[in-house]
Amino acid sequence: MVATGDEAISGEMAATDDEALVGCRCGAVGNIRLLPRSVLITIYQPIFFNYEKSFDKCTRRTETTRPTLTNSSPPLTMEVSGTGAHVLIFPYPAQGHMLALFDLTHQLATRGLSITILVTPKNVPQLTPLLSAHPTTIKSFVLPFPYHPSIPSGVENASDLPFSAFNDMMVALGDLYNPILEWFLNHPSPPVAIISDLFLGWTHNLACQLGIHRYVFSPTGALGLSVINSLWRFLPKRDDPTNDNTLISFPNIPNCPTFPWWQVSPVYRSYVEGDPTTEFVKDGLRANMVSWGVIINSFRELDQIYFDHIKAESGHDRVFSVGPLLPSSKNTTERGGSSSSSSDVLSWLNTCAAHTVVFISFGSQFVLTNKQMEEIALGLERSGVKFVWAVKEPTGGHAVGAYGKIPDGFEDRVAGRGVVVRGWVPQVAILNHRAVVALLTHCGWNSIMEALMAGVLMLTWPMSADNFSNAMLLHQMKVGLKAYEGVDTVPDSGELARLFRKLVSEETRVERKRVTEFAIAAKEAVGEGGSSWKDLDQLVLNLSHK
Repeated sequence: MVATGDEAISGEMAATDDEALVGCRCGAVGNIRLLPRSVLITIYQPIFFNYEKSFDKCTRRTETTRPTLTNSSPPLTMEVSGTGAHVLIFPYPAQGHMLALFDLTHQLATRGLSITILVTPKNVPQLTPLLSAHPTTIKSFVLPFPYHPSIPSGVENASDLPFSAFNDMMVALGDLYNPILEWFLNHPSPPVAIISDLFLGWTHNLACQLGIHRYVFSPTGALGLSVINSLWRFLPKRDDPTNDNTLISFPNIPNCPTFPWWQVSPVYRSYVEGDPTTEFVKDGLRANMVSWGVIINSFRELDQIYFDHIKAESGHDRVFSVGPLLPSSKNTTERGGSSSSSSDVLSWLNTCAAHTVVFISFGSQFVLTNKQMEEIALGLERSGVKFVWAVKEPTGGHAVGAYGKIPDGFEDRVAGRGVVVRGWVPQVAILNHRAVVALLTHCGWNSIMEALMAGVLMLTWPMSADNFSNAMLLHQMKVGLKAYEGVDTVPDSGELARLFRKLVSEETRVERKRVTEFAIAAKEAVGEGGSSWKDLDQLVLNLSHK
């Protein structure tokens, strides 16, 4: 049975125009006021019953009016004196989300904007490279991480939590609404726009209340964003709630992508109608669809058909494809962290011949089970290929002793032929090394952008969330070879050994040529006069528009 998005939308268009404006009304006219959280959670939903009309009216009003401040508040200005327009940037605190938005922040600062970037205390160290590179144009805005009963004290980044905690993180961050509002009202030259992660959709309502524009930043590509938007707009369901293999199709998206239920975003699968937590998540993700603009970390030459789809669905031209967003070449060894092992890994790669090393990395979020670790290790051992294996160690949410264990004796048996790195690795620098020929990846979007920019072929093992749509795109573009699917899948070591050997052989000559062509296209896109370069320039013009 295939459940389609079109079937799920029936009966959802009952709200009046007045009801549809609830989320925007307080920001478009009248005095700004602080709102209790219970109100913040409930005001979103009416926007979306007729969201096309809501978008028209909300954008018309924010174009022509600004909020009236209280008597004690300083007047709003469109720009910080003597600098470019002032923009507030708010990243979602997860490694895969923060890195690309930090790279965008660098690009915007380079183009003359004045930027305030909002983080919580434990995430401040990740700002160090940005603040050092732009000491006068980028300022930090640090707010305490809100208390949430399901998030351990001291944890402020989703990378330190199991994937199941994403909903709790989104809800906790929603409590920053009023502190941000108060900061805005007391700032002598407050921001004229907000750029925030797609998991912070509630900032759309904040922007409407302030009478400024909110741009949603998508850390995933145009196909992944299309699927996310379609899920939350149409709310498709399974006919049989016990069948995880029910196919969910998206006929409104080009090429009609279809996925079994178990491959659908776990954030969406956790949605329960009427549940305060997941209703808050739903309303935030739906708010992305009516935000003033959309910024995507991709490039037209890769996913033009899906980019055009998002633009058509948005009903305006304020959709910007600005990727691949990567650090400057001199900062590749420190992107997202640092460790004493960085130089050791790169030094070892210097001893290897060109296109002979396979890199294995499953990103900052996924920790493999011990059985998965055993099979990968055995596959590497049997293959005879050279490798670098980045191993993420368990976090507090993983069962003690069941995850992330490197088999006893493995490193001794492969000494000289492979390197195992526990924790953070300089992934961009590794991928750009001449010795690296391929990446076994979970298909996180940052990893894909990094690999494509480096001209590295990918062996796909999507785990969760947008990984499956990302892998689908890689297969469509013929720059990825399929290995496995699913976070619980245990690979076969013999099959893995065969795939590893294939990656370094002439069998993949056609695919490697194809990925080299995309690397050239990616570099041209971000180079002066390229498609992403032009979109960045246009984005700056929009942000600076009075």
